[in-house]
Amino acid sequence: MLTQTTIRNGYFKQRRAQSPGAPLAVATQAGAIELMGACMPFVANSEIYGENEPADYLYKVVSGTVRTYKVLVDGRRQIGAFYLPGDIFGLETGDEHTFSAEAITDCNITVIKRSTVMALAARDNEVAREMWALTARELQRVQEHSLVLIKSAEERVAGFLLEMAERAPSAGAVELSMSRQDIADYLGLTIETVSRTLKILEDAATIEVAKRRRILLRNRSALRRLNA
Repeated sequence: MLTQTTIRNGYFKQRRAQSPGAPLAVATQAGAIELMGACMPFVANSEIYGENEPADYLYKVVSGTVRTYKVLVDGRRQIGAFYLPGDIFGLETGDEHTFSAEAITDCNITVIKRSTVMALAARDNEVAREMWALTARELQRVQEHSLVLIKSAEERVAGFLLEMAERAPSAGAVELSMSRQDIADYLGLTIETVSRTLKILEDAATIEVAKRRRILLRNRSALRRLNA
């Protein structure tokens, strides 16, 4: 709850003081909902918001990587999603967050009041379309992630590498800011299975683990066949 209090009492008051009377219409320009917010820093592994806290804000990643997660009744952690620069997260259908969110690395995140965005969307078609597109992308992500659990370990890991390569292109390589444990908790596997599967893919010349968090994609066609 500290983050929510800090946002309410500090950053948005400062924002209003810096930009008195700033017209909300400026936020309707070309996907610029984030212009209504304020940028906040979060250090690695710090909480952005907690499960069941009021969903009063939306968040856009400016730099760094964020994970959303839920701790299950048996103590296991299930990661729901990873958010990279440019991604917006924290959108909920209800009034509370269903997952917690943490910074994986040091992050800069734009924090946007949900009520302001929704009020503007009610009278501005461009903002409404942007919110609809964001909601649709989140629904698609959830649907695709739900299919992971019926796949084999190789299929899950191959799909994850392709997903990261598509979202953060890096000259034939995947730069992973998340740990092996994060990947395991996202894919519903053990960390040992993730490491073993990466070794299997490397032995097959499909990938090359250049560094622990840098993976070269040697044969994308083979990865796609596994993920089909």
